[in-house]
Amino acid sequence: MRILSGLQPSGRLHIGNFFGMMEPALKLQHEGDAYYFIADYHSLTSVHEGKALREYVRELAVDFLACGLDPDKCVFFRQSDVPEHCELSWILSTVTPMGLLERCHSYKDKIANGIKPSHGLFAYPVLMAADILIYDSDVVPVGRDQKQHVEVTRDIAIKINELYGEGLLKLPNPRIKEETAVVPGLDGQKMSKSYGNTIPLFDEPGSLKKKIMGIKTDSTPVEAPKAIEGSSILALYKLVASQSDYDTMVKDHLNGGVGYGDFKKRLLQGVTDYFAPFRTRRDEILADKGYVDKVLAQGAEKARAVARKTLARVRDAVGLG
Repeated sequence: MRILSGLQPSGRLHIGNFFGMMEPALKLQHEGDAYYFIADYHSLTSVHEGKALREYVRELAVDFLACGLDPDKCVFFRQSDVPEHCELSWILSTVTPMGLLERCHSYKDKIANGIKPSHGLFAYPVLMAADILIYDSDVVPVGRDQKQHVEVTRDIAIKINELYGEGLLKLPNPRIKEETAVVPGLDGQKMSKSYGNTIPLFDEPGSLKKKIMGIKTDSTPVEAPKAIEGSSILALYKLVASQSDYDTMVKDHLNGGVGYGDFKKRLLQGVTDYFAPFRTRRDEILADKGYVDKVLAQGAEKARAVARKTLARVRDAVGLG
């Protein structure tokens, strides 16, 4: 089973990235042939400063490795080190119906939230399809909001196979961890860098406290019971707390007599404790100056060997080889 997933280096990683994509990916690296990449081509739709992009790429690599990514058990690489992605993307785009892309909700959501429209943003699903198909991927771990893009990938692959030969491209399947597919942000919406409502994975203690204590809540008095449904605090606490601690917080919500400030303090402690071992590992990685570059270089070499074979097969089928 070949597994493929990627993360955009468009800002600091947050706990939504961790529980939505990274944690499932970390578990899957022990179950199959895993390929994980830093999607820097994709990030060009939102990051337009070279120095910043390089810093984001470096930080993402460090953070992913700190959280448990094992380069001996998976292939970890930077997307732009495998330019075959872009050539396959162009070939796929020549058969991708406009209507298919126009129906993609991600583009509409980003435009609605103030991101400037561009061809790259609109054609994002085609490049994503190339990312997946070029490695003959079987499984793509994604958040629920990305499921449509895997479905688009399958549609495009079917189109190519109908035109150029059945089995030319393998059809992938999404794998979604439903209970953490959407992680709420500080304002109750999906946690996203685009919305500015994130809790960074490795925030400084003072900044982390400020963010968590600033989570939006209603005006229910301390003595009154608190709503369970739609509670961002509870949803986040469930991710980092033991079952017994989570059950206690639920009971305290229902019984009343405990204020939101207390619940936020418990959440702060839970987040701090959960990510403490990863923070220690991150410090070790940062102390080894050549480690990250070595990992990415070796990963790119392995990834490109596979990508070249797939692209050669496709080029031959469409008449370019």
